[in-house]
Amino acid sequence: MKLVRLAVFAVAALAAGSAHASDGVKWSEWSDDLFTRAAAEQRFVILDLEAVWCHWCHVMEKTTYADPQVKDLLASKYLPVRVDQDANPDLSSRYGDWGWPATIVFGPDGTEIAKLRGYIEPERMQALLKAIIDDPSPGPSVGEAFEVKPSASAFLSKQQRAELTKNFDESYDEKLGGWGENQKFIDADSLDLAITRAEAGDAIAIKRARQTLDAAIALIDPVWGGVYQYSEAGSWSKQHFEKIMSFQAQYLRQYSQAYALWKDPKYLKAARDIERYLAAFLSGPEGAFYVSQDADLDHDTDGHKYYALDDAGRRKLGMPRIDRNLYARENGWAISALAAYYNVTNDAKALAMAERAAKWVNANRALPNGGFSHGEKDRGGPFLGDTLAMGQALLDLYAATGNREWLTSAAKAGDFVATFRDEAGGFVTSRTAEGKTGVLAKPAKLLDDQVQVARFMNLLNRYYGDETYREHASHAMRYASSASAEMMRPLPGVLLADEELAIEPTHMTIVGHKDAPRAQALHTLARALPARYKRLEWLDLREGKLPNPDVEYPDLGEPAAFACSNRICSFPSFNAEELQATVKQMAKLKPSRAAMN
Repeated sequence: MKLVRLAVFAVAALAAGSAHASDGVKWSEWSDDLFTRAAAEQRFVILDLEAVWCHWCHVMEKTTYADPQVKDLLASKYLPVRVDQDANPDLSSRYGDWGWPATIVFGPDGTEIAKLRGYIEPERMQALLKAIIDDPSPGPSVGEAFEVKPSASAFLSKQQRAELTKNFDESYDEKLGGWGENQKFIDADSLDLAITRAEAGDAIAIKRARQTLDAAIALIDPVWGGVYQYSEAGSWSKQHFEKIMSFQAQYLRQYSQAYALWKDPKYLKAARDIERYLAAFLSGPEGAFYVSQDADLDHDTDGHKYYALDDAGRRKLGMPRIDRNLYARENGWAISALAAYYNVTNDAKALAMAERAAKWVNANRALPNGGFSHGEKDRGGPFLGDTLAMGQALLDLYAATGNREWLTSAAKAGDFVATFRDEAGGFVTSRTAEGKTGVLAKPAKLLDDQVQVARFMNLLNRYYGDETYREHASHAMRYASSASAEMMRPLPGVLLADEELAIEPTHMTIVGHKDAPRAQALHTLARALPARYKRLEWLDLREGKLPNPDVEYPDLGEPAAFACSNRICSFPSFNAEELQATVKQMAKLKPSRAAMN
């Protein structure tokens, strides 16, 4: 794409657009007829994919899209479209690597011309818009899409594991902690992988996990609780102040799991600070959870000024905007996090919040056949991410409570996830394409989605013993394995999925009546034991056999707990000390993934 201006054309364009500029940019919504309009009017489509909580989105609105030349250029030859990425998971997933804000420019036929990441200054935007008018051929940001041919095996080869592990190790910041250098935050899959290795006694993994967890406490708001999105400039102390549900849920879960493993009180405090923020700020009166809270109070009071104040000072100025949309995906994340917190604290209030949210989502977002819509009125969809998040949440509630209704609902969610399967390989993000032409006519198929499908379906297989779930997990992994070979970046999620598919989870079963105090005490202990990859069940023989009767448990006439690993089960444990010792012993019998290649 040339960055050269054709003076005569540009002058004419500016003149044609001047009548529109005074009223600001004329934003449209994403719609099925968008590219029909674009073709009829011979206009480019520029997509501003924003987030309502995003600081730089606000800055771009105040500066770039208020610039007279930018407004004139847009009015002359463009259809400007603004989309909330939280409300549109298909577009958000497709262009997540480019934002937020993400700026995507299409030709009238839906061809991608340019994809730009983050804030764009007015002068740069002017140059971009003029250059595309001058030469609408795709620029270097678009690149060539590669075709993924699924691997023959669902498992990574020894070489693939070695290369992915090397990339993972090299991405770690040994000085400051965390994976990556400029923006500092906890990468979810990276920490999960480190905690998994730490549970096995890996000294390097222990050091990295704890260094990162310790450093990331700087991202937790000391006044209201909750975690900020990230810190910039290679420092943990230059925060960006958005509070987004995905980060609240991730950090709450991981600090809870870290406390289970190390019993460090600062990890429990971190988890409590995030839980209290969820309860006070992102929990709605109906019991469901909101999406996010803005980084800034308004254009004049940004997060740096606002969040430096104490509680009284903040409330005197007002409250940063909370996105009160109620999405199934975000609620699923919150439910899983609260279940993890309940497991280590036995805080009945946290479990009540999780179950109340699950019941609300079931009542208000459930689709026929076990799936979930995103919001009340979706454009497109259904989307894979909503049912995946809720399916995992339902599994987590089953482990936390022993209530088989949650497990049944999780299985129905898994059956719905299967409808996103593409027999050519992998699972699509949405069952509805974003458009009818160009790149948007074919639904996106993301590597991260394959990882999550593989991990969720694998767990369903462990709980049900149904090989259909196992085959869906393998189908996702064959695609992920092949796609990962084309990507030059750390992919810890692929390593996690490969390991979970190959190795049995820590399996604990409580045998006894659910109203028996000793059985309840054993279940409470089993929930709190450190195991990130866990299968926990409660067999009350009055309810019949468990869905996966792969182990026959004797009725000893009193409550007992059993632990299994690598197809070997322990003697019964009747108290806390015996169960802790048994789980530790079973962990030693679990083979490493490397030893299985």
